[in-house]
Order: sequence, then structure tokens, then C-alpha cells
Amino acid sequence: MKISGKGPLHGHIRVPGDKSISHRAVMFGSIADGTTRIRGFLESADCLSTINCFRSMGIEISQNEEEILIRGKGLYGLSPSKMPLDAGNSGTTTRLISGILAGQPFETLIDGDASLRSRPMKRIMDPLTLMGADIRSLSGNGCIPLHICPAKNTEIISAAMSGQILRNPLHAICYSSPVASAQVKSCVLLAGMYAADGRTTVTEPARSRDHTERMLSGFGADIRTDGNTASIAPDPHLHAQDITVPGDISSAAYFIAAALLIPGSEILIRNVGINPTRSGILEVVRAMGGDLSIVNTYDAGGEPAADLLVRSSSLSAIQIGGEIIPTLIDELPVIAVMAAFAEGTTVIRDAAELKVKESDRIAVMTENLQRMGCDAQPTEDGMIIRGGAPLHEAVIDTHLDHRIAMSFTIAAMAAKCPLEIQGAECVNISYPGFFQDLERL
Repeated sequence: MKISGKGPLHGHIRVPGDKSISHRAVMFGSIADGTTRIRGFLESADCLSTINCFRSMGIEISQNEEEILIRGKGLYGLSPSKMPLDAGNSGTTTRLISGILAGQPFETLIDGDASLRSRPMKRIMDPLTLMGADIRSLSGNGCIPLHICPAKNTEIISAAMSGQILRNPLHAICYSSPVASAQVKSCVLLAGMYAADGRTTVTEPARSRDHTERMLSGFGADIRTDGNTASIAPDPHLHAQDITVPGDISSAAYFIAAALLIPGSEILIRNVGINPTRSGILEVVRAMGGDLSIVNTYDAGGEPAADLLVRSSSLSAIQIGGEIIPTLIDELPVIAVMAAFAEGTTVIRDAAELKVKESDRIAVMTENLQRMGCDAQPTEDGMIIRGGAPLHEAVIDTHLDHRIAMSFTIAAMAAKCPLEIQGAECVNISYPGFFQDLERL
């Protein structure tokens, strides 16, 4: 696909529902009692993978234009799938669902596409193994396909064979995660619901996004947080909920960047989730001198949300690192684009997690910025970007990474030079209507 700039952007937009919250709403609704209703659900490829996995395990899920209905069967109501669960390209699906499956009395095989098969799963395999789950990488490299079976002793095997449900087959642990990852934390907390001997606790080096803690508490779980530590009590009785999903700040980030970088632009982005564990990009924009206002703040089912008014601005380079990184890890590719247009040298550090996303985003971002004529250098845990130089036409290799494709779409528009973006259709992973929404502005 060829992309080029057309001039200033004006108007208002409502971005799709938050991907992280959409995943969790389906999962938690499936293991709750009763019918959960979800409005604002993100119908992207990743979130549909989560729906399909739970349908394969006997959960009735229906969709219409207004809402998703999840007819949950309780904590132990899932059934064995006749086929391997297909997580597609979704790391969130794989890691979170593994925590639930570790507590089930049946075996499961989880697989996905070629990209997902290269993403690290040992980070969840280790704590689940400590809890007593039998989880193995069939390829032997710590990646999917994963085989999960909690039946490690005769008592559990006998119960499963006789059709009985042996409740609480796992052990509670106090786990210190080596990475600040909401997916790891959520996996362990979900497995903790199936533990027999007390609260399961997860401590992170920095606080990651807390959608799991907020939503599970709303469903009725006894979940507590203290700084970088979260814990959950076993065997909760989860009750169905009505959930309204706010707009995804990761999707809003591309329009924030576009409005800032394209002269004469002014955009109102409506209904954006501004959870403080996700909103680091707002701090970065202000630190760079961007004109961004938060208006009409409100509560969306336990998640803070607001409208964002963004106007074109001259940006200055900053340093980004430390505890803010987990709050904007998915926005770093488009922040790198902003840095390419800012005056001065931007340094991004403490972001080694970028290497194990859908692509190695450190390598892919710097390589493609270099193709445009930007002085961008990769480091072990981030990037150094010297901004302000004129950029030129190039061919962009997205490595089929949706965030790379959307970031360089904004770069093309801001630079007013045509870019050929290879594999642009990968935006469907998180934002199927991205190009149409951009065109409307």
C-alpha cells in the first residue's frame, strides 16, 4: 500500500474499544455464572481469537451490532476442545488463557500463527510450573504449541477420568516476576483462582497495566493491590457483568501523533481510556511540548475515560525510560515517529520488551526510520533518534506488525512523502478500520 500526506486533519473520531479490556471481558465472562454483556468490544483479529477459543471450550457467545453476549458456565464449566485452541497472532490470548487452563481437569493444546510461535512463553510456563501445572512447549524452545495438563498426581487423574471436578488443583505461590508484564501477572492471578492453599501473589519490578485487577474485582474476586504487588484469593464465585469497553489509547496514539505532527491539524478523540497504568503517552506528549487537553473525564465501568483534544505542535526531544515504560510499551513505535520530527535527540531506554512483540520493534523501527533518512540507532534496550532532518520516500517493511504499519502511515503523512508500506493489511490485528478513520479526517 502507498501512503502519502494530504494536508491538515480536522474533526472528531471515536477509536475502537480497548484490546486488552476486550480480551479480558470475554475470558472472565466465560468463567463467571450468568450472561455477561459487553458493549464497545473490539472486533479485531486478536480479540476474535479469544472468542473462538472459548467457543471451542463450550461457551455460547453471540454477537450483534451493539453487544457481545457471553453465557458463562462458572470457574469449572469449560469443556475440552476437540481441536487445538488457535490463538492466531494473539500473545494476550495465549498467556492469559494458559492461567485459566492450568486449573482445568482436562488437557489442552494451544497453537497460533508463525509470528506467535516465535514469542516467548517461558515467562508464564515457569510460574505455572511452580504452581503444580504441567505445561510444556512441544517445540522445546519455550514457545507455542503449548500442551497444558494440571493432572500431576493420581488423585487429580482419577477425578478427571471419573468425570468429577477436583477443585483447586494448583498451589498458591508468591511470585516475583522478572519483567513488568500485565500478561504474566494476569496469567498467574488467573491460575491463583484454582489454588488450594491460600492467596497467590505477584510482585513486578514496575507496575504494569491493571485491567485484570479492576475487572476481576468487579466480577467478584477477592483481589488486592499494594504498589507493584497484586494478590488473589482462591475459588472466587464470579458473577456476570455488564461491561462498557472504553476506546483503546494505543489506537488513539496514532491520531494523537498525526494531529501533533501535521501542521494546522486539530482532532477531538472521543471516549479514550486513560487508565494511569496505560496513559504514559499523555505524559510524553506534554513533555515534548505537545498541545493536548483532557476534557470530559468520566468513569467507564471502573476504567477512567475522557475525550482528548489535540492540536498541531512543535515538538522537542526528551529522554524516556524507567517506570513510565510499562505504561506506554505499545505506543513506543509511534512515539519513535514523533521523535523523528522533534528537535533534538530523543533517547528511549529500559524498553527491551520491544524485542519480543509481534516483531523486534527496536530493530524494525530504527531500520525503517533509517530508510526514510532519519538518524535512528538501536540500542540493547531502546533507541536513539536524532530528529528534525527532512525525511524522504522509502519502502517500509512492517514484518506484519500492526503497530509498525500504523506508525509509518503517520510518518508518511507528516513527512508529506509517499511511503510504500508492505503488509499494511496487518492493521486488522488491532484496528480493522484504521485507514478508513484516517481518511475521514
